[in-house]
Amino acid sequence: MGVVQVTATVRNPADPSRSWDGLFLVDTGYMDCVVPSEALLEIGLLPKGQRTYELADGREETVDVASAEIEFMGEIVGTTIWFGSDCVEPILGLTALESVGIEVDPVSQRVMRRSSVRMKRGLRKQDVA
Repeated sequence: MGVVQVTATVRNPADPSRSWDGLFLVDTGYMDCVVPSEALLEIGLLPKGQRTYELADGREETVDVASAEIEFMGEIVGTTIWFGSDCVEPILGLTALESVGIEVDPVSQRVMRRSSVRMKRGLRKQDVA
């Protein structure tokens, strides 16, 4: 698959007037979003915890994370963002995409808006018995 990118704005949820715009690689292999640490610190976001991720090569990496708002393709979603190195390419991960009903068409290499957000039907008590 080729490279799919979208322009997105990351906002500090505590102060939405503080934001950062960037060109993000759309990568459905990432669950969460990645943004250069320097950009997150500039808008007042500080790490709220750490999370360990398994990388494509099998290595595990523990990184700082925070919650932020991200806006892309006319949608706004709250999501987990990890603090990448200052030279990292920003990445828009699967959770943010699926939360607003956007998917990647691997044939056309474009992002598409679904008519609705997918939601699995929860199990009812009688379904479990």
